[in-house]
Amino acid sequence: MTPRYLGQRERRRSSSLLWRLSVPVAILAVWQLASWTGRLDPQILAAPVSVAETAVELARSGQLVEFLLASGRRAGLGVSIGLAIGLVLGVVSGISARGDELVDPTMQMFRAVPFLALVPLFLAWFGVGELFKVVLIAVATIAPMYAYTYVGVRGVDRRLVESARGFGLEGLALVRSVVLPTALPSILMGVRIALSVSLTGLIAAEQIGTTAGIGYLVSLSQQYFRTDYMVLCIAIYAVLGLVIDAVVRGVERVAMPWRAGVGAR
Repeated sequence: MTPRYLGQRERRRSSSLLWRLSVPVAILAVWQLASWTGRLDPQILAAPVSVAETAVELARSGQLVEFLLASGRRAGLGVSIGLAIGLVLGVVSGISARGDELVDPTMQMFRAVPFLALVPLFLAWFGVGELFKVVLIAVATIAPMYAYTYVGVRGVDRRLVESARGFGLEGLALVRSVVLPTALPSILMGVRIALSVSLTGLIAAEQIGTTAGIGYLVSLSQQYFRTDYMVLCIAIYAVLGLVIDAVVRGVERVAMPWRAGVGAR
């Protein structure tokens, strides 16, 4: 009897792409068909064609690009600050008992507070300008980045750390050469979750005191009850989520090539 092959089977990228797109395309087709037949009222939910026409209209006027750039600047700055703070605190808390005693209790309390509850306080401190928006997005990303970094650092084999110390690695050199590479899977998962949560912070921040941004477009859709604007904003955030996931997956393939064959195929 010939044994069954248990190795990894290579799959064509085109086949994988088709499978990934099959469900979204089917949903769009059913959605459009329901709109054409009148079963779906456009006042309740705009048809995909109407949403595409709205996107083209905003792109031609230059507003769509302006809104995307404004949101991108705020999100990029806020996320960079939040990820850096969460990473540093997670490493400090995870690598030493004293750091754990000093940092972790405060971070656990911080995690329990929904960041949207801090909006009134931040408005009183920073006003409605750009600083408020950047701070809110940064705060939204700190907690998930800290939690996953902490778990990843705590999961590093103590014997590996002791061996590295035996070769003279201490302090930042130990963290850079041993701790961070070993904890990288959890750290990248933290980046993925933090970037997703930052979109919520971006929406909340841009609905207050702004005239540019995707969150502002959400406000306009609510004010004028434009379901095409609403669906367009949802589509933009969905695409951003896919882009974020693709970027993190790309980093994983480059930084951790040995994980390519872990999943079942």
